[in-house]
Amino acid sequence: MRILIVEDERKTAAYVKKGLTEQGYVVDVAHEGLDGLHLASTTNYDLILLDVMLPGIDGWKVLESVRLQKQTPVLFLSALDKVDDRVKGLKLGADDYLVKPFAFSELLARIQNILRRGPVQQTSVHRIADLEIDPVRHRVSRGGARIELTAKEYALLDYFVRHTGEMCSRTLIAENVWDMNFDSDTNVVDVAVRRLRAKLDDPYETKLIHTIRGVGYVFEARPT
Repeated sequence: MRILIVEDERKTAAYVKKGLTEQGYVVDVAHEGLDGLHLASTTNYDLILLDVMLPGIDGWKVLESVRLQKQTPVLFLSALDKVDDRVKGLKLGADDYLVKPFAFSELLARIQNILRRGPVQQTSVHRIADLEIDPVRHRVSRGGARIELTAKEYALLDYFVRHTGEMCSRTLIAENVWDMNFDSDTNVVDVAVRRLRAKLDDPYETKLIHTIRGVGYVFEARPT
């Protein structure tokens, strides 16, 4: 899942991005209102974390503009703690409002709650062959047996699942899972795929991750 943080306090933005990245989310950051609006308008996000007091245009105006185009869930993060401010944010179409300073554990719980009830979660559990993925709880199993994945392994699997049957190049995987430009001299993608395959494929007859030499990978069920 991809999250946009629009926050002019760089330390706060870096802190939240680090925590969410460790949880397996892909995170983009904008430090000004116009930049945040541009990203929100041109990229599909599962959630936007939006500050109110921003350079350029404030968070209220960003949300109003976003709502004219999309129904992307929005969670306000703001130092404005008056009831009128919280009510204004919710009336403008925000899904939640969290006052600064906040504990990351509470932020994460609120994010999970929004995503749980949001449209991207309506498909509930994803199934490919005997593989089951619960996107809300980040739980994975094959043949009923639980598979423990790291946050980055889960993010890689989530990307594969969302592109089942498609050719996934190493460049696109690196950009979407690691949020970085692909360097042909590094094998970070291949190493991660190898580790995921050891847990997901090696013990089972039906293979899901298939290598396309010189290009990337395809995720689909193929019996051996």
